[in-house]
Amino acid sequence: MEGRYIPSPIDTSDVEVSPQIARLAERLAENTHEVWALGRVNDGWVYGPVLDREKKTHPLLVPYSQLPESEKDYDRRTSLEALKLLIKLGFTIEEKG
Repeated sequence: MEGRYIPSPIDTSDVEVSPQIARLAERLAENTHEVWALGRVNDGWVYGPVLDREKKTHPLLVPYSQLPESEKDYDRRTSLEALKLLIKLGFTIEEKG
């Protein structure tokens, strides 16, 4: 690869989200963690107080509710940006009751 990679995500700063979309982002963030954790567990990883690739232990193999806020924020930002991008691209998101 030549040169330095410069990320250029689509600007979604002009997209405002409703409270319902914000709640959806939180649900997506939790599910994102659950999918990640399931993949790790299926690969033989277990909870451990420190990350150890050899022993396959990871300190974040805990329920979403027990994650540090910094980790939850990472998943929240990813989920919210994905939802904002969908809205920016013209998709509609609606809850079916």
